[in-house]
Amino acid sequence: MIDQFGRSIEYLRISVTDRCNFRCVYCMPERGLDWIPRDDILSASEIHEVVSQLAPLGLRRIRITGGEPTLRRDVCDIVSRIARVDGVTDIALSTNGVRLEAMGTELRAAGITRVNISVDSLRPDRIAAIARRDLKFEPVRVLRAAIDAGFAPVKVNTVVVRGVNDDEIASLARLTLDLPVHVRFIELMPVGDMSDSGLERVVPSDEVLAAVDDALGGILPDIGPALGNGPARYYRAPGGLGTIGVITPISHTYCASCNRVRLTADGRLRTCLFGDHEVDLRTPLRAGAPLAPFVARALEEKPREHALLQLRTGGLRALSQTGG
Repeated sequence: MIDQFGRSIEYLRISVTDRCNFRCVYCMPERGLDWIPRDDILSASEIHEVVSQLAPLGLRRIRITGGEPTLRRDVCDIVSRIARVDGVTDIALSTNGVRLEAMGTELRAAGITRVNISVDSLRPDRIAAIARRDLKFEPVRVLRAAIDAGFAPVKVNTVVVRGVNDDEIASLARLTLDLPVHVRFIELMPVGDMSDSGLERVVPSDEVLAAVDDALGGILPDIGPALGNGPARYYRAPGGLGTIGVITPISHTYCASCNRVRLTADGRLRTCLFGDHEVDLRTPLRAGAPLAPFVARALEEKPREHALLQLRTGGLRALSQTGG
């Protein structure tokens, strides 16, 4: 799978549901969304068939996302089916962590090797404010449970929002001193409810790194985790067990090395998180038609780079709908 700019596409993010038990301010409207009808959601066997047809074309890596993927009752069945596909070498999970303590062992046995856990704060009151749901879970305990379940690497995703949680950069970075986790600070992407005022709330990665460097007494460049470095740039504090990363969709775009596409829960192949181009795979899939021509068409139209700053993103899907 090669796109029009010669980029090799080997990574598919699969959204297994558009539903979530959070309503994070940067991801989903507080009122929720118009949920995808159940009959339009790809079944476990249909997801397996998509992966089976894409693997011979070069697909190697999978990430299971949502919404919140652990809300889907058959998520472990989906993972175990994908794990048996020849050519697939890596299956990861993105989660808010609420159900990870209860499901971690089962997910690991099904075939998940590594996890990304969203942690936007270490303060219970602030977690509830950002998520607009008070589910009373402790992020550090969840991280320890993920490590104990055998996931490696364990990554922490923190969306930094000015005036909301930017005062916790130091405390989040300090997690890497005592835990073998990789804390990645992500620049706010102004979509959905944040599209009007989002740019004013973006904390550039250079500012984040300066705060981390000051708090930890100096940081040095690092290669980061062995698997799934993706778009992050990594650093390590001397003696730290983990690393600190920054992901910079606003200040330093990384589109030139993009190697991924996204499958929405209703079977649309999206070639860019911050675009509106998508190709319907569900219809040909259910008709028994081969998917390769539709995938090829999608890659022919994959843009060179996202237009996040120009679009202001007001008309795009919320991140929860695209497996962001």
